[in-house]
Amino acid sequence: MATTADFRNGMVLAIDGQLFQLVYFQHVKPGKGGAFVRSKIKNVRTGAVLERTWTAGERVTDVRLERRPIQYSYHDGHHYHFMDLQTYEDIPIGAELIGEDQLRYLKENMECSGLVHGEDVIVIELPFFIELEVVETDPGVRGDTASGGTKPAKLETGAVVQVPLFVEQGQVIRVDRRDHKYLERV
Repeated sequence: MATTADFRNGMVLAIDGQLFQLVYFQHVKPGKGGAFVRSKIKNVRTGAVLERTWTAGERVTDVRLERRPIQYSYHDGHHYHFMDLQTYEDIPIGAELIGEDQLRYLKENMECSGLVHGEDVIVIELPFFIELEVVETDPGVRGDTASGGTKPAKLETGAVVQVPLFVEQGQVIRVDRRDHKYLERV
């Protein structure tokens, strides 16, 4: 058991027999009345996001998850198939479980982390820094800006990020998928 003081982003809670991941929380102490915690929680299975308010110090049931290395294999049109690197099992996972933000950076043979509850993989986490090839970008023209400018570049997975003018088509770049930002050329 934990309390609202133990909240941290990404924490998984058991509420009414379902698992919810804590997306956002804020401790609020109004001038009048007791303190409370305002939060957004996401249902791990369905992806539905709910807002919930807790009284400060309220007890919650936190769930400990095991982290396993998994590798993305292929997409069959309905599910994304991953392979557990410990047991070599095929794990079909729906797009809603992976999330729209992560899907734009997912490529074949990418190693990810799977959070496991019991025997089910319930959350997929891609690495924060991903190396992808630039497949389409405009040529950069020097002298167009007073200080370093940027241009959009389409990556091999279909994601579009802003890159410096010197980045060209065919180059491999490192991207921070959390901020959708260019970091460096590889």
